[in-house]
Amino acid sequence: MEKRWGKKWALICLFLFNWARNVSSLSVTVSDIECVYEYVLYEGDTISGNFVVVDHDIFWSSDHPGIDFTVTSPGGNTVHSLKGTSGDKFEFKAPRSGMYKFCFHNPYSTPETIAFYIHVGHIPTDHDLAKDEHLNPINVKIAELREALESVTAEQKYLKARDTRHRQSKLLPFSAFALS
Repeated sequence: MEKRWGKKWALICLFLFNWARNVSSLSVTVSDIECVYEYVLYEGDTISGNFVVVDHDIFWSSDHPGIDFTVTSPGGNTVHSLKGTSGDKFEFKAPRSGMYKFCFHNPYSTPETIAFYIHVGHIPTDHDLAKDEHLNPINVKIAELREALESVTAEQKYLKARDTRHRQSKLLPFSAFALS
């Protein structure tokens, strides 16, 4: 009986480790430029995620420039860029494997806390799995379902971070909303 539980726990731990290695979620405080790096194993993998400015020390008025977000490929090319935003979602196909750089730029040197989430998804092709006679179509469907579930999880995290930001802005005193 103990041997069976040992094998089950080992299998569960292996599954959790495999799932967790493709997901990164963190909070970053940006005063000027902060970068996060993520390694992508395969060309064509889907890189998706989101970010939201959760806590800001200055009131965001209509003239606030927002946060700039840039993703750079291993070759040094910009593959995704957003300017002057308080948060957004992103998704793109990796043009090549290697280390990708995700940078946030805050033009006002006042620290801004950003909730950042990233996922690198890989759906195996026939060539990746095995020869045609060994290919099990159920494995491909499972991978597609896993990626769809990951997309739902990413959306939930994005909405939760936005909700936190909105709740904090409601706590600001009324005078912060007064026009000059």
